[in-house]
Amino acid sequence: MKLLEEVQLKLVANLKGQDLLTLLDYSSDDVQQLIELAAQLKFLTKEGKCPQLLVGKTLGMIFEKHSTRTRISFEVGMNQLGGKGMYMHARDLQIGRGESIYDTAHVLSGYLDGIMIRANSHEMVKELAEHAAIPVINGLTDLYHPCQALADVLTIAEHKGHLQGLKIAYVGDGNNVAHSLVVAAAHVGMHVAVATPVGYECDATIIAKAQAIATANGSTITITNDPVEAVLQADAIYADVWTSMGQEDETAKRLQDFVGYQINDELVAHAKPDYMFLHCLPAHREEEVATSVIDGPNSYIFEQAENRLHAQKAVLASILA
Repeated sequence: MKLLEEVQLKLVANLKGQDLLTLLDYSSDDVQQLIELAAQLKFLTKEGKCPQLLVGKTLGMIFEKHSTRTRISFEVGMNQLGGKGMYMHARDLQIGRGESIYDTAHVLSGYLDGIMIRANSHEMVKELAEHAAIPVINGLTDLYHPCQALADVLTIAEHKGHLQGLKIAYVGDGNNVAHSLVVAAAHVGMHVAVATPVGYECDATIIAKAQAIATANGSTITITNDPVEAVLQADAIYADVWTSMGQEDETAKRLQDFVGYQINDELVAHAKPDYMFLHCLPAHREEEVATSVIDGPNSYIFEQAENRLHAQKAVLASILA
Protein backbone atom coordinates (compact mmCIF):
# COMPACT_ATOMS: atom_id res chain seq x y z
CA MET A 1 0.00 0.00 0.00
CA LYS A 2 2.91 2.33 0.67
CA LEU A 3 4.04 1.98 -2.98
CA LEU A 4 0.53 2.81 -4.16
CA GLU A 5 0.44 5.95 -2.03
CA GLU A 6 3.84 7.09 -3.30
CA VAL A 7 2.85 6.67 -6.94
CA GLN A 8 -0.58 8.20 -6.40
CA LEU A 9 0.79 11.28 -4.66
CA LYS A 10 3.22 11.94 -7.50
CA LEU A 11 0.51 11.50 -10.10
CA VAL A 12 -1.86 13.84 -8.32
CA ALA A 13 0.85 16.49 -8.31
CA ASN A 14 1.25 16.18 -12.10
CA LEU A 15 -2.16 15.23 -13.43
CA LYS A 16 -4.83 16.31 -10.97
CA GLY A 17 -7.52 18.21 -12.83
CA GLN A 18 -5.84 17.60 -16.21
CA ASP A 19 -7.55 16.40 -19.39
CA LEU A 20 -6.56 13.19 -21.15
CA LEU A 21 -7.13 13.85 -24.83
CA THR A 22 -3.98 12.19 -26.16
CA LEU A 23 -0.89 10.69 -24.55
CA LEU A 24 1.15 13.19 -26.55
CA ASP A 25 0.13 15.70 -23.87
CA TYR A 26 1.67 13.58 -21.09
CA SER A 27 5.32 13.12 -20.21
CA SER A 28 6.95 9.70 -20.45
CA ASP A 29 7.31 9.71 -16.68
CA ASP A 30 3.56 10.30 -16.30
CA VAL A 31 2.73 7.43 -18.65
CA GLN A 32 5.10 5.01 -16.95
CA GLN A 33 3.73 5.90 -13.52
CA LEU A 34 0.15 5.47 -14.71
CA ILE A 35 1.06 1.93 -15.76
CA GLU A 36 2.65 1.24 -12.39
CA LEU A 37 -0.40 2.61 -10.60
CA ALA A 38 -2.72 0.53 -12.79
CA ALA A 39 -0.81 -2.61 -11.79
CA GLN A 40 -1.09 -1.68 -8.11
CA LEU A 41 -4.81 -0.97 -8.40
CA LYS A 42 -5.34 -4.27 -10.21
CA PHE A 43 -3.56 -6.16 -7.43
CA LEU A 44 -5.51 -4.39 -4.69
CA THR A 45 -8.80 -4.93 -6.51
CA LYS A 46 -8.13 -8.67 -6.81
CA GLU A 47 -7.44 -8.66 -3.06
CA GLY A 48 -10.73 -6.88 -2.40
CA LYS A 49 -8.90 -3.77 -1.19
CA CYS A 50 -9.39 -1.24 -3.98
CA PRO A 51 -8.89 2.17 -2.31
CA GLN A 52 -11.96 4.40 -2.18
CA LEU A 53 -10.31 7.39 -3.79
CA LEU A 54 -13.34 8.86 -5.56
CA VAL A 55 -16.10 8.81 -2.94
CA GLY A 56 -18.65 11.48 -3.81
CA LYS A 57 -17.27 11.96 -7.35
CA THR A 58 -19.43 11.56 -10.47
CA LEU A 59 -18.10 10.94 -13.97
CA GLY A 60 -20.41 11.81 -16.86
CA MET A 61 -19.92 9.41 -19.77
CA ILE A 62 -21.05 10.70 -23.18
CA PHE A 63 -21.32 8.24 -26.05
CA GLU A 64 -21.73 9.11 -29.71
CA LYS A 65 -20.60 5.57 -30.56
CA HIS A 66 -21.76 2.31 -29.05
CA SER A 67 -19.38 0.51 -26.72
CA THR A 68 -18.87 -2.61 -24.64
CA ARG A 69 -15.44 -2.24 -23.04
CA THR A 70 -15.31 1.55 -22.72
CA ARG A 71 -18.69 1.95 -21.05
CA ILE A 72 -18.44 -1.00 -18.68
CA SER A 73 -14.81 -0.44 -17.68
CA PHE A 74 -15.32 3.23 -16.86
CA GLU A 75 -18.56 2.63 -14.99
CA VAL A 76 -17.17 -0.29 -13.00
CA GLY A 77 -13.92 1.57 -12.42
CA MET A 78 -15.72 4.53 -10.88
CA ASN A 79 -17.75 2.17 -8.73
CA GLN A 80 -14.66 0.29 -7.50
CA LEU A 81 -13.01 3.59 -6.55
CA GLY A 82 -16.10 4.66 -4.59
CA GLY A 83 -17.57 7.06 -7.16
CA LYS A 84 -20.33 6.89 -9.74
CA GLY A 85 -20.37 6.74 -13.52
CA MET A 86 -23.37 8.22 -15.36
CA TYR A 87 -24.10 6.93 -18.88
CA MET A 88 -25.38 9.50 -21.37
CA HIS A 89 -25.88 8.76 -25.05
CA ALA A 90 -25.42 11.88 -27.16
CA ARG A 91 -28.83 11.39 -28.79
CA ASP A 92 -30.47 11.68 -25.35
CA LEU A 93 -28.76 14.99 -24.56
CA GLN A 94 -29.55 18.42 -25.94
CA ILE A 95 -26.20 18.26 -27.71
CA GLY A 96 -27.89 15.71 -29.96
CA ARG A 97 -30.47 18.37 -30.91
CA GLY A 98 -28.04 21.14 -31.69
CA GLU A 99 -27.05 22.65 -28.33
CA SER A 100 -23.56 24.10 -28.70
CA ILE A 101 -20.47 22.40 -27.33
CA TYR A 102 -19.75 25.63 -25.44
CA ASP A 103 -23.10 25.57 -23.62
CA THR A 104 -22.94 21.83 -22.98
CA ALA A 105 -19.45 22.09 -21.48
CA HIS A 106 -20.50 24.85 -19.09
CA VAL A 107 -23.71 23.09 -18.00
CA LEU A 108 -22.04 19.74 -17.36
CA SER A 109 -19.23 21.44 -15.46
CA GLY A 110 -21.80 22.52 -12.87
CA TYR A 111 -23.05 18.97 -12.30
CA LEU A 112 -20.10 16.62 -12.70
CA ASP A 113 -16.52 16.10 -11.53
CA GLY A 114 -15.30 14.85 -14.89
CA ILE A 115 -16.42 13.88 -18.39
CA MET A 116 -15.46 10.84 -20.42
CA ILE A 117 -16.54 11.07 -24.05
CA ARG A 118 -16.47 8.51 -26.87
CA ALA A 119 -16.94 10.62 -29.97
CA ASN A 120 -16.60 10.76 -33.71
CA SER A 121 -14.52 13.93 -33.99
CA HIS A 122 -11.36 14.67 -32.04
CA GLU A 123 -11.86 18.36 -32.75
CA MET A 124 -15.23 18.23 -31.00
CA VAL A 125 -13.64 16.66 -27.92
CA LYS A 126 -10.91 19.31 -27.92
CA GLU A 127 -13.59 22.00 -28.01
CA LEU A 128 -15.46 20.35 -25.13
CA ALA A 129 -12.27 20.25 -23.06
CA GLU A 130 -11.46 23.86 -23.90
CA HIS A 131 -14.72 25.12 -22.44
CA ALA A 132 -15.27 22.62 -19.61
CA ALA A 133 -14.16 23.59 -16.10
CA ILE A 134 -13.71 19.90 -15.25
CA PRO A 135 -11.35 17.25 -16.69
CA VAL A 136 -12.28 15.62 -19.99
CA ILE A 137 -11.10 12.09 -20.83
CA ASN A 138 -10.98 10.84 -24.42
CA GLY A 139 -12.71 7.45 -24.55
CA LEU A 140 -12.12 7.29 -28.32
CA THR A 141 -12.10 9.70 -31.25
CA ASP A 142 -11.24 9.44 -34.92
CA LEU A 143 -7.58 10.22 -34.13
CA TYR A 144 -6.77 8.73 -30.71
CA HIS A 145 -7.67 5.99 -28.23
CA PRO A 146 -5.33 6.72 -25.29
CA CYS A 147 -7.04 4.61 -22.62
CA GLN A 148 -6.80 1.55 -24.85
CA ALA A 149 -3.07 2.12 -25.35
CA LEU A 150 -2.46 2.30 -21.60
CA ALA A 151 -4.17 -1.08 -21.18
CA ASP A 152 -2.09 -2.48 -24.04
CA VAL A 153 1.28 -1.62 -22.55
CA LEU A 154 0.10 -2.69 -19.08
CA THR A 155 -0.69 -6.14 -20.49
CA ILE A 156 2.73 -6.45 -22.10
CA ALA A 157 4.49 -5.29 -18.93
CA GLU A 158 2.65 -7.89 -16.85
CA HIS A 159 3.75 -10.79 -19.03
CA LYS A 160 7.18 -9.66 -20.19
CA GLY A 161 8.28 -8.13 -16.90
CA HIS A 162 9.56 -4.97 -18.60
CA LEU A 163 8.88 -2.72 -21.60
CA GLN A 164 12.14 -0.97 -22.51
CA GLY A 165 13.65 -2.43 -25.67
CA LEU A 166 10.76 -4.74 -26.55
CA LYS A 167 9.32 -4.64 -30.06
CA ILE A 168 5.61 -4.39 -30.84
CA ALA A 169 4.25 -4.72 -34.38
CA TYR A 170 0.90 -3.31 -35.49
CA VAL A 171 -0.53 -4.68 -38.72
CA GLY A 172 -3.63 -3.17 -40.29
CA ASP A 173 -5.29 0.22 -40.62
CA GLY A 174 -3.31 3.28 -39.49
CA ASN A 175 -6.17 4.47 -37.33
CA ASN A 176 -6.82 5.91 -33.85
CA VAL A 177 -5.73 2.69 -32.13
CA ALA A 178 -2.49 2.62 -34.10
CA HIS A 179 -1.77 6.28 -33.32
CA SER A 180 -2.17 5.87 -29.56
CA LEU A 181 -0.29 2.57 -29.51
CA VAL A 182 2.71 4.19 -31.25
CA VAL A 183 2.69 7.11 -28.80
CA ALA A 184 2.38 4.84 -25.74
CA ALA A 185 5.16 2.55 -26.98
CA ALA A 186 7.41 5.56 -27.56
CA HIS A 187 6.79 6.78 -24.00
CA VAL A 188 7.84 3.44 -22.46
CA GLY A 189 10.87 2.84 -24.68
CA MET A 190 9.42 0.11 -26.89
CA HIS A 191 10.39 -0.27 -30.53
CA VAL A 192 7.27 -0.17 -32.68
CA ALA A 193 6.68 -1.13 -36.30
CA VAL A 194 3.47 -0.33 -38.16
CA ALA A 195 2.54 -2.07 -41.40
CA THR A 196 -0.41 -0.75 -43.38
CA PRO A 197 -1.56 -1.00 -46.99
CA VAL A 198 -0.72 1.94 -49.24
CA GLY A 199 -3.22 4.70 -48.58
CA TYR A 200 -3.99 3.57 -45.03
CA GLU A 201 -0.86 4.88 -43.30
CA CYS A 202 -0.87 6.62 -39.93
CA ASP A 203 -1.10 10.40 -39.72
CA ALA A 204 2.39 11.69 -40.51
CA THR A 205 2.20 14.56 -38.01
CA ILE A 206 1.30 12.23 -35.15
CA ILE A 207 4.10 9.83 -36.09
CA ALA A 208 6.62 12.69 -36.18
CA LYS A 209 5.63 13.76 -32.66
CA ALA A 210 5.84 10.16 -31.44
CA GLN A 211 9.24 9.76 -33.10
CA ALA A 212 10.62 12.63 -31.01
CA ILE A 213 9.42 10.87 -27.86
CA ALA A 214 10.84 7.53 -29.00
CA THR A 215 14.24 9.06 -29.74
CA ALA A 216 14.36 10.59 -26.27
CA ASN A 217 13.63 7.16 -24.78
CA GLY A 218 16.09 5.19 -26.92
CA SER A 219 13.54 3.43 -29.11
CA THR A 220 12.53 3.45 -32.77
CA ILE A 221 9.42 3.72 -34.93
CA THR A 222 9.28 1.91 -38.26
CA ILE A 223 6.55 2.67 -40.81
CA THR A 224 6.23 0.17 -43.64
CA ASN A 225 3.80 -1.46 -46.06
CA ASP A 226 5.38 -4.88 -45.47
CA PRO A 227 3.76 -6.98 -42.71
CA VAL A 228 6.71 -9.39 -42.57
CA GLU A 229 9.14 -6.55 -41.96
CA ALA A 230 6.91 -5.27 -39.17
CA VAL A 231 6.52 -8.55 -37.27
CA LEU A 232 10.11 -9.74 -37.70
CA GLN A 233 11.38 -10.73 -34.23
CA ALA A 234 8.45 -8.94 -32.59
CA ASP A 235 7.67 -9.50 -28.91
CA ALA A 236 4.04 -8.54 -29.46
CA ILE A 237 1.76 -8.34 -32.50
CA TYR A 238 -1.33 -6.14 -32.54
CA ALA A 239 -4.42 -6.11 -34.78
CA ASP A 240 -7.58 -4.05 -35.13
CA VAL A 241 -10.56 -4.46 -37.42
CA TRP A 242 -10.06 -3.39 -41.01
CA THR A 243 -13.38 -1.55 -41.09
CA SER A 244 -14.08 0.56 -38.02
CA MET A 245 -17.43 1.83 -36.79
CA GLY A 246 -18.77 4.43 -39.20
CA GLN A 247 -16.82 3.04 -42.16
CA GLU A 248 -19.27 0.29 -43.06
CA ASP A 249 -19.81 1.64 -46.56
CA GLU A 250 -16.10 1.02 -47.24
CA THR A 251 -16.19 -2.65 -46.20
CA ALA A 252 -15.93 -4.24 -49.64
CA LYS A 253 -13.06 -1.99 -50.73
CA ARG A 254 -11.18 -2.48 -47.47
CA LEU A 255 -11.51 -6.27 -47.63
CA GLN A 256 -9.81 -6.09 -51.01
CA ASP A 257 -7.17 -3.52 -50.03
CA PHE A 258 -6.14 -5.42 -46.89
CA VAL A 259 -5.52 -8.77 -48.59
CA GLY A 260 -2.13 -9.96 -47.33
CA TYR A 261 -2.43 -8.16 -44.00
CA GLN A 262 -4.17 -10.90 -42.04
CA ILE A 263 -2.29 -11.97 -38.93
CA ASN A 264 -2.11 -15.72 -39.41
CA ASP A 265 0.18 -18.62 -38.60
CA GLU A 266 2.43 -17.90 -41.59
CA LEU A 267 2.94 -14.25 -40.59
CA VAL A 268 3.48 -14.81 -36.85
CA ALA A 269 6.17 -17.38 -37.64
CA HIS A 270 8.44 -14.38 -38.27
CA ALA A 271 7.95 -13.11 -34.70
CA LYS A 272 9.63 -14.42 -31.57
CA PRO A 273 8.25 -17.82 -30.46
CA ASP A 274 6.84 -16.30 -27.26
CA TYR A 275 5.21 -13.34 -29.00
CA MET A 276 2.01 -11.94 -27.51
CA PHE A 277 -1.04 -11.42 -29.72
CA LEU A 278 -3.14 -8.38 -28.83
CA HIS A 279 -6.39 -6.98 -30.22
CA CYS A 280 -8.47 -4.07 -28.94
CA LEU A 281 -11.72 -5.92 -29.80
CA PRO A 282 -14.28 -6.44 -31.17
CA ALA A 283 -12.53 -8.79 -33.60
CA HIS A 284 -13.58 -10.25 -36.94
CA ARG A 285 -12.09 -13.72 -36.96
CA GLU A 286 -10.74 -14.83 -40.33
CA GLU A 287 -10.55 -11.21 -41.52
CA GLU A 288 -7.77 -9.25 -39.76
CA VAL A 289 -6.72 -12.28 -37.70
CA ALA A 290 -6.90 -16.04 -38.14
CA THR A 291 -8.89 -17.97 -35.55
CA SER A 292 -5.83 -20.11 -34.85
CA VAL A 293 -3.96 -16.99 -33.70
CA ILE A 294 -6.61 -15.09 -31.78
CA ASP A 295 -7.75 -18.22 -29.93
CA GLY A 296 -4.26 -19.70 -29.69
CA PRO A 297 -1.82 -19.98 -26.78
CA ASN A 298 -0.09 -16.66 -27.59
CA SER A 299 -3.30 -14.64 -27.39
CA TYR A 300 -3.82 -12.27 -24.44
CA ILE A 301 -6.89 -10.44 -25.73
CA PHE A 302 -9.14 -11.03 -22.74
CA GLU A 303 -6.54 -9.99 -20.17
CA GLN A 304 -5.93 -6.95 -22.36
CA ALA A 305 -9.66 -6.18 -22.30
CA GLU A 306 -9.80 -6.53 -18.51
CA ASN A 307 -6.84 -4.19 -18.19
CA ARG A 308 -8.94 -1.40 -19.68
CA LEU A 309 -10.62 -1.36 -16.26
CA HIS A 310 -7.42 -1.06 -14.25
CA ALA A 311 -5.65 1.38 -16.57
CA GLN A 312 -8.68 3.64 -16.53
CA LYS A 313 -8.86 3.48 -12.75
CA ALA A 314 -5.30 4.80 -12.67
CA VAL A 315 -6.33 7.67 -14.95
CA LEU A 316 -9.50 8.43 -12.97
CA ALA A 317 -7.74 8.33 -9.62
CA SER A 318 -4.94 10.58 -10.81
CA ILE A 319 -7.16 13.14 -12.50
CA LEU A 320 -10.17 13.24 -10.16
CA ALA A 321 -8.91 12.27 -6.69
